Amino acid sequence: MPIPVGTPAVDRTLLRDDVYRRLRDAIVDGTFRPGEQLKDGDLAEWLGVSRTPVREALLRLGASGLVVALPGRSTTVSAIDIQVVRDAKDVVAAMHELAVRQVTSRLTKDHVTQMREANRRFAAAVASGDVTAALTADEELHKIPVVALGNQALEAVLERFDPLIRRAERLRFGVDGPTSVTRHNQLIDLIESGDADAAAALAFDTWHSLPADEQPDRRHPPAPAASTQ
Repeated sequence: MPIPVGTPAVDRTLLRDDVYRRLRDAIVDGTFRPGEQLKDGDLAEWLGVSRTPVREALLRLGASGLVVALPGRSTTVSAIDIQVVRDAKDVVAAMHELAVRQVTSRLTKDHVTQMREANRRFAAAVASGDVTAALTADEELHKIPVVALGNQALEAVLERFDPLIRRAERLRFGVDGPTSVTRHNQLIDLIESGDADAAAALAFDTWHSLPADEQPDRRHPPAPAASTQ
């Protein structure tokens, strides 16, 4: 068949990234649980893509510690390892501290408004017990200074290690929600006042103080796994 002239090619980079994010989010939100096998054929059918971007995404997820691939066997979702979460927490806290310290003087009133709105949604979600909405709002709030800074190396580090913390957070949802709302407000106030050092210190403490040693909070279990068929 003749090849159409002038038709833009599919952006394979965007496709790979989208598949990676879909699978990453499905692990973080509990759709795929620890120990569950992930077969590239089933995942490709679920997402409506070929096996190639799925296999590439699984390799990236393996590098992040979210899946374990054994030669000749199916890839499985990794267990939540307390030490791994603790190590990731240290790295993520340092990255957010750096971002807030460097970008505070450059954030606009619109940025501050967006952070306050995200915290309002976070508070409402915590009050209603909506785990997904709370974690989404929390991620949006903390992402504003990171994106405003525009440090791609820093963003790459967070993309790799943040999901490990988010997955553990989901299992412990409800333990620290009200305190987080207050911390968020304090962080936003410090950023708005231009106190970069105090804001950076609070950003670090916010992430570094997340519980990583307790058993998961079973009062708020993850959502039931969805079918991949």
